[in-house]
Amino acid sequence: MLATAKKTDLIERFRTHDSDTGSPEVQIAILSQRIGDLTEHFKTHTKDHASRRGLLMLVSKRRRLLDYLKTHDSDRYRAVIGKLGIRK
Repeated sequence: MLATAKKTDLIERFRTHDSDTGSPEVQIAILSQRIGDLTEHFKTHTKDHASRRGLLMLVSKRRRLLDYLKTHDSDRYRAVIGKLGIRK
């Protein structure tokens, strides 16, 4: 789980308007942070297969959100990819 301060910071950086907490950009940013945290976790806990399943689900969810954003607004898609440093 993300700390409240870290999550609030992500929402502030990626929101599209003042009360935005659920746009695809915000969701992708939060998922990317969680994926990064889990990736660090697996460097020390290599046999944690239950969490690995969760990581794969998070990656799939982020991929679906990115695909949605790419089909509906490619400019926003490129902006999110650039800010987060995600390859593709």
